[in-house]
Order: sequence, then C-alpha cells, then structure tokens
Amino acid sequence: MDQLYYGDNLMVLREHVADASVDLVYLDPPFNSNATYNILFKAPDGAGADASIEAFDDTWSWGPSASAALLDIAESGNHVLHTLMQAMHVALGENAMMAYLAMMAVRLLELHRVLKPTGSLYLHCDPTAGHYLKLVLDAVFGPQNFRREIVWRSGWVSGFKTRAQNWVRNHDTIFYYVKDSGAYWTFNKIYVPHGKDYVRRGGGENPNGKAIDDVWDDPELYSPNIKSFSTEKLGYPTQKPVALLERIITASSHPGDVVLDPFCGCGTAVDAAQKLDRRWIGIDITHLAIGLIEKRLRDGYAEKAVFRTIGVPSDLASAQRLAHDDPHQFQQWITLKLGGWPWMGGKKGGDRGVDGYFYYIGRGGGTETGVISVKAGANVNPAMVRDLGRVMQRDGHKLGLFVCAAAPTRGMAAEADSHGLIETEFGRYPALQIFTLAELFNDRHPRLPPLASPNRRASRVETRASHREGAQGSLI
Repeated sequence: MDQLYYGDNLMVLREHVADASVDLVYLDPPFNSNATYNILFKAPDGAGADASIEAFDDTWSWGPSASAALLDIAESGNHVLHTLMQAMHVALGENAMMAYLAMMAVRLLELHRVLKPTGSLYLHCDPTAGHYLKLVLDAVFGPQNFRREIVWRSGWVSGFKTRAQNWVRNHDTIFYYVKDSGAYWTFNKIYVPHGKDYVRRGGGENPNGKAIDDVWDDPELYSPNIKSFSTEKLGYPTQKPVALLERIITASSHPGDVVLDPFCGCGTAVDAAQKLDRRWIGIDITHLAIGLIEKRLRDGYAEKAVFRTIGVPSDLASAQRLAHDDPHQFQQWITLKLGGWPWMGGKKGGDRGVDGYFYYIGRGGGTETGVISVKAGANVNPAMVRDLGRVMQRDGHKLGLFVCAAAPTRGMAAEADSHGLIETEFGRYPALQIFTLAELFNDRHPRLPPLASPNRRASRVETRASHREGAQGSLI
C-alpha cells in the first residue's frame, strides 16, 4: 500500500524504509534561500532544531543538530563525504549554509541506502546551494554515477522579477544520478514530435520524433504559480507542475515501481506517481502538507487512491496531544481534516481572529465562504464564541465554525445558539456551531452545506495508459 508519512524525513527513512527498496527518488528540498517556504526538520524529541526552518521560512542557523549531522556522517563509513564535509566546515565556517549542507548530506546518505541498484535520484535545486549540493552528491553517489544536469525553465517572467539589475533568473537545476553506472539502470527514453515543418537533410529522421535533451523549456512544464490560469494551482508556494514529475517518473521507473519523495510538500510527485500506476512513499514535516496531499489524492482519484497516512492523529488521545504540544500544527490539521483551508496557507500571526475558512455551495450554485476559529487549549469560554460571532459580522460571513479540543461549556452552547439558523436551498444550518475533537472521532461531522474548494481542488485524473510502456535502459 502507498504510504504518506508525517515526520522528520531522516527518522522516517531510518525507521521505515528498507535498504534497496526504492526505484526512484525525487526531492525538491528547501534551497536555503532566505525566502518563505515550509517547515523542514525537527529534533527527534519534537522540539525545533537549530538547523531548521519555521513555517514557510527557509532560513537556517548553526547549532547542535548540524553538529550531530556531521558526527553521523563521520560514523557512516563514507570517507569521501566525511573529508568533503570537514573541508566545507573549515572553508564556510559554522553558518547557515554549512548547517543546511550538513542536514542535506546526512539525508542523501539515507536516500542512497534505500535506492535499488537499478534506481535513480533527481535532486531539484537552484543556484543558492546547487554548486555545493553537486559536490555532496558526488561524494555520496560517486562522480561516475552523475548522469545529467537538467535545466528546467519555470516559465515566462513578468512584473517584479524583471526589474533586477542583472540577467533575469528563470530556471532551476535538477541533478540526475544513478545508483550504479556500472550496471543497467532504468531509463525509458522519451521523444517529442518533430515540428510540422521539420525535414531532415538527406531524410532518415527518427520515426519516434525528437529525443528530449537536458534543457526543459516546454510550456506544459511551466510552473503553475507562474501560469495564472493553471488548473493545477493549489496555493502552495513551491508547487511544481505535474508534467515535470510525469516526465521524470516515466523516464526512470516502470509501472509498479516505488517512487519516494522525502520533501513532498503539496504532493506533485505523489500525484504523478499515482497517475502513472507507480507505488509511492511521501514524507513531510507539516500537517498542512499532509492534509493537502490527502485532499489532492481524494479529489483527483477518489477510491482509486488507496494509501495509508502514518504519524497524524488517529484517535482522540493523539489529537489532544497534538493540540497540547503544537497548537499551530493542530489548527492546520483540524482545519484541513474538516474540509477547510488554513488562514493564509497556515502562516503564523496576524490572523485577526481567523484560523481558517471553508467554502460552501450557496444560493444559485455560487461559492460562499465561512470562517473557522480553532482553540487548542483546555480552557474555553463563551467569550471566545462571542469573538467568532464578531468576526463573522465584521467580515460578512453567514456561517462560522468554532472548533475546540476541550468540551464546550453550557454558556458557549448558548452563545452559539443565539446566532440562530441560516436558510439555504440545501436546508437550515446553524449560523454558528461548535464542533469538538470528541465528535470528530465519533464519526460525526459539522452541519454544513455541501463544501467546495475554489481554485484549490485537484482535478479528477485518469491514469494514462500511454505511459505504461517502456524498457530497461542501457548506458547512454
């Protein structure tokens, strides 16, 4: 069964993924860019690691976790990598870049371990740390196993990015390695049709078309975040197009093979693997990402997507622990679990009393918005419910959902009831209702009109039979 893991990918790889069990690895890690992206690592005890990123903030610092990663590398038996990391440590010092490289290197060792001898790895990066990561990859895989540096053009550039007093940057790099270049590895060569006016001098053009080279600038591969009209767009800042992952997975795996993405984000690699009839393993450290992937697969594949999610709350006790240990992650998890969307994609702070929204079908088939307030603590009171009512009035929401980990008081219930009912074409619904964790795990659901997800719903996907063919590749 396909598996989706919530947790630190280093721990998941070590504890749950066997040696030589994966056919293809694709990873699109944070780039140490000082931009706003995603949480990456936590310490094994659940505390924030020194070399970590907060929610959607790709910034790093040196500390004990990075030092521990260097010790793990020293004990790994990979002398080349150990020597390289020591040299980098001396050259770079104990700074953000070195912290990032130490945390990446120890994970690349694990990814090399889990790959089959016929397997491949594609690492997606940008110029921020790509030159260092290439050295680390050479040390882990061996320079002889480097196959190609692929240039991915992310799309057209307009607006603010064009104002740079420099050449306008418009590409990422994908490093392609195999586990063992001395043997056979999986590679299914891909062709695209020749242009309609193409004529080869002397004839003899390849009937398969033109073999794809290592510069990928096809419009269908452009980033969905650049194409404002993209139907793929899920609101995730580093989302990659499904066509990009389809190309990689088609070329370097067969139907039934195992594809692993240890930084799966909003799940594009997982989506493409599901679409192409591969088995898959996805790992991420945020409940936001895990919830997005679950929703994406169920929206796109319905009952065809049979997978197991590991590490998320599965009963009342584990959900209450999450609420106590990490209220922000709890807000994201419960909001997505109930079919909503976290405020500002899960960003911390400045929410003006709003933790999330839900979208529902209103009169005439249009989409309307309801507001969600989540209270993770044990102390809840009527004033909190009253505050949600004020937010509804302020922002013009007809429906509000107050979600709490603790049981509500009678005063809270009375405050919610005071808002009355809303009449819709689907029936009458409480304008403001309280919903608890206990109800969720008793298989109850909030009383809401049919839900919708405008601009964030994954389109229903049909598996392409055309991608199910291919042969074991040779040395090229």
